[in-house]
Amino acid sequence: MVKNTKHFVCSACGATFSRWVGKCESCGEWNTLVEETVPEAKGPKMTAGKGGHPLELVGLKGAPEVIFRLKSGIGELDRTCGGGLVPGSVILVGGDPGIGKSTLLLQAVSKLSQGVNKQGHPTRCLYISGEESVDQVRLRALRLKADNSPVQLASATNIRDVIATLEAGPTPDILVIDSIQTMYSDMLDSAPGTVGQVRAVAGELIQQAKTKNFVLFLVGHVTKEGMLAGPRVLEHMVDTVLYFEGDRGHHFRILRSVKNRFGATDEIGVFEMTEEGLQEVPNPSALFLAERHGNVSGSCVFAGVEGSRPLLVEIQALIAPSGGVPRRTVVGGDTTRLLMILAVLEARFGVSFSNKDVFLNIAGGLKITEPACDLAIAMALLSAYRQKPIPADMIIFGEIGLSAEIRAVPQSELRLKEAEKLGFTKAFIPVNRQKKDIRTSLKTYPIGHLQSVLDFFAH
Repeated sequence: MVKNTKHFVCSACGATFSRWVGKCESCGEWNTLVEETVPEAKGPKMTAGKGGHPLELVGLKGAPEVIFRLKSGIGELDRTCGGGLVPGSVILVGGDPGIGKSTLLLQAVSKLSQGVNKQGHPTRCLYISGEESVDQVRLRALRLKADNSPVQLASATNIRDVIATLEAGPTPDILVIDSIQTMYSDMLDSAPGTVGQVRAVAGELIQQAKTKNFVLFLVGHVTKEGMLAGPRVLEHMVDTVLYFEGDRGHHFRILRSVKNRFGATDEIGVFEMTEEGLQEVPNPSALFLAERHGNVSGSCVFAGVEGSRPLLVEIQALIAPSGGVPRRTVVGGDTTRLLMILAVLEARFGVSFSNKDVFLNIAGGLKITEPACDLAIAMALLSAYRQKPIPADMIIFGEIGLSAEIRAVPQSELRLKEAEKLGFTKAFIPVNRQKKDIRTSLKTYPIGHLQSVLDFFAH
């Protein structure tokens, strides 16, 4: 009889411990250790060097192999993945419940199944759902008008059944597991979704994908903190991590790449949720500014960059008298950066917000975290404070330091070109201290210190 042993596993980093402790000694997180029961391994221990083969060592210089990529037929998905899907890659897709992960992947495999693979054969796509029955998936496909696609469906939660299907039939080109938290291995004495189950099941599937050279999509749940549920080691095991973001109160969704071994990170794809599923948005800036009204105090347009894509979004600020403890509310932005900008305005220029409630909103529900939005936030705050509108045809970007200096940000010319396309004529930008030529038809106002912004509102 196999003897079972118990140990504790950190759900954040995957480190194991023989007893429970409050703080993980590996990653420093608190209250992340979960008890697991695992069978004790039998047999001789491995000895280094025995049974192995010498590795073939090569130099760094050499012609790299051209990577073949499958085109999904969804341009925004291909863009986020680096230009297409690489055979043998493992892609983890996370997002809030009901945000549209299953819809996106069903649309993707529907289009992929109608194309051909590297050998010129029809692309074989498998969609295995552990959360819904086959009939429920078929109902969604009918709504998406994808029911005529040659996608093969199954509903299963036992990893043995999935592996047996892969071993018995022809090798698929695309495999979707929806979701990884519902899969389990009966070799482990723990419930589906626990640290051990997620790690073991993912390891089995990843090994199959690498061995048989097919694209593996894993759908992952997201915790209330916005992180992928399960051990963080899962994110290290896969090749690409995509987050599906969006507010249910808005009709668009953002697919963001936070890790990609075959492309750039921080790339985004923009989709619009419609009755017939997710539709690509070719011009996101126009979408985010569609409902903007000019000549309103506290509103300005920030020229941002997400990955290699420029985006123009509206930043709104509202200042109201406080009835007690002042409130600082941020929707779609970084609260820490707002507090820093408020501190700079008060400490350096005496603009007091201590008896005011401050509300900041990134219109449309987009999340902006890059430091280049500092200047736009400061101008929106001062516009609301002074009750003076910012010109509607002006865009703003720049980083603010603690001494109130305006720092340069990357890809300035790309931001200005996007503003030109949408008809903007003016721009508040950081001073070009590197003396690089910026070709633009916009009238630019270089700013080196935040005092220039206060002078703008003083006139």
